[in-house]
Amino acid sequence: MEIEDIEIIENNYPLYKKSICEFMGTLMLVSSIIGSGIMGDELSIDNGVALLGNTISTVGMLYIIINIFGDISGAHFNPLVTLMFWFKQEITTKHVLFYIPSQIMGGITGTITAHVMFNYTYIDFPGAHRDTTGEFISEIVSTFGLLTTIHGLVSLNKKEIVPNAVSMYIMSGYWFTLSTCFANPAVTIARTLTPTFAGISIRSWPTYFGGQTIGFFIAIPFSEWIFKNKNIKQSIEIFIFK
Repeated sequence: MEIEDIEIIENNYPLYKKSICEFMGTLMLVSSIIGSGIMGDELSIDNGVALLGNTISTVGMLYIIINIFGDISGAHFNPLVTLMFWFKQEITTKHVLFYIPSQIMGGITGTITAHVMFNYTYIDFPGAHRDTTGEFISEIVSTFGLLTTIHGLVSLNKKEIVPNAVSMYIMSGYWFTLSTCFANPAVTIARTLTPTFAGISIRSWPTYFGGQTIGFFIAIPFSEWIFKNKNIKQSIEIFIFK
């Protein structure tokens, strides 16, 4: 079977509506991340308290958007999740070409939305420089863990707990990784457009994108090896379409 013949979800929703769900979900996620960061920073001088508020808002929003959009678009909200399902030949190339731009534009619009709500300039620079080795390794770990969580639950026929598990993983990642668990290129781009608590600088892109890329290319074959019970050669061959 050719990958173009595979349907992402067996439902009657057209691709443009699925893409709008990806746009809106990413918008809501990023506006929650940045908006709660601004609120926490304004209400407390303690960065720990601000991060706690940021975490609670993000986890709550993730749980909601995965539940409301999951049966329509699959609730990716992340180019790496979209690419993972593409390599697994569970979505078509057309979905990738629609989803990823929708996610990136949704993230950017989410930044603008948060800024408008808190009377900030629509887009502003720069965010904090976050380009240490620790943050690079953190993004490898964050991305590996997120994709393994999703892949594992889907492979084990536990899709119904994905909203809970992904939300809990991100909640944990906010606190045990130095990078605060971005694991998402669309969110990374969006967070470079704000100088607020949740912002990072464009100079940090190589650190974050580099870690996310490595985490991605480790997580996919590992998950195939573990959850699909493939051998190492078969697990690596997922990156080669036949």
